[in-house]
Amino acid sequence: MADFLTSTHRAKWIFSPQLLVQKYGAANRRAKQILEKRGATLMEVDVDGSLSYPESQMTAKDSAEKHSQTKPLSIEEEQCIRVFYENKLQEVCNNFRFPHKIQATALIYFKRFYLQWSVMEHQPKHIMLTCIYAACKIEENHVSAEELGKGISQDHQMILNNEMIVYQSLEFDLIVYAPYRSLEGFINDMEEFCNAGDNQLEMLKTLLETARFEVDKMMLTDAPLLFPPGQLALAALRNSNELHNVIDFHSYLGSIVSRQNSMHKMSELSKSLNAIDSWVRKYKSPSDKELKHINRKLKSCWGLSSHDEGKKREKKSKHKSKKSSNEAQNMPSLV
Repeated sequence: MADFLTSTHRAKWIFSPQLLVQKYGAANRRAKQILEKRGATLMEVDVDGSLSYPESQMTAKDSAEKHSQTKPLSIEEEQCIRVFYENKLQEVCNNFRFPHKIQATALIYFKRFYLQWSVMEHQPKHIMLTCIYAACKIEENHVSAEELGKGISQDHQMILNNEMIVYQSLEFDLIVYAPYRSLEGFINDMEEFCNAGDNQLEMLKTLLETARFEVDKMMLTDAPLLFPPGQLALAALRNSNELHNVIDFHSYLGSIVSRQNSMHKMSELSKSLNAIDSWVRKYKSPSDKELKHINRKLKSCWGLSSHDEGKKREKKSKHKSKKSSNEAQNMPSLV
C-alpha cells in the first residue's frame, strides 16, 4: 500500500466522524437557504461545468406560501436518499457486469460528491450514472455515455452535462484506493504466514470470497470516508475468518504490526476494526414508505410538480413503446 501512503486519497479524503457531520450539515444548510430565497433548490448544470440556481419567480406573497408548503430535507433524510442510490449504483454495475474496482470507484466518487453538495441541489440519479461513467473511464473499462444511457433508458446527454461538475467536486482527485485490491494482497500474505498447503489454499480462497461480500456491505456505509482501504480489508477478512476459522487472526494482526513497524499499536488497529464493524451494524436501508415520503419532499424542493412528473412518465412510456421487445429484454435495469 505504498502508493496509498503518498496519495491524495489518504491526504485529503479520509475524515473524522465529526468532520463528516460538519460537511453534511454545511451542504444541507446551504440548500435550505437557497430554498428559502428562491423557492427551489435544483441547480442547472451546463456541459462546461458551469452552474446556476433556478431564477426566483416569486413575489413576497408567493414566497411565504411556498415556504409554508415546501419543507427541506433533514440531514437524516438526505442520508436515506444517498443510501438508496448507492444501492442502485451497485445494481447498475452488477447488471453491466462491471468489475468490482469500477463499482468501488464509482461509489467513492458518489460519496465524495455529496460531501460537497446536497441531494436537494443535484439529482442523485444523474450523479450516480455520471460517477459510473467516470469510474469506467479512470479504470480503463471504456463504455460510452450513449451505451450507458441506452442500457438504463436514460438520456446520455445528462451524463455528459454532469461530468465536469463531478470532476470539479472531486477536486480532480480521480485515483482512489478500494479495499478489494487490499484483500488480495492480505490473502497472498496469509499464504506465507501460515505456510499454506493445498487444502488451506482452498480455504483461503473461500475466505477471500466471503470477505468480498463483507466489503460490499462496508462500501454502502461512511466507512470508506473514515478508514484507509487496508483497514477495511482487514475488518472484512476478520469477519470472514470468524465464519470459516482458517487462521489465528489475532496472531496474524500481530505479525502485520511487527513486520511493518506500524505507527499503530495492536490495540489501536483492533479498535479501528471494531469501529468499522460498528458502522456496518448501524447501516440501515430506508423502508419503501420512508423513501416515498422523502422523495415527495425532495421533488417539491427541486420545484417539480406532480404534473411535471406525469408528463415525464408519459413521454418515457411513449419512447419505450418504440423499442423492440428483444432490445428491451437485453438491457440492464435500474430496478
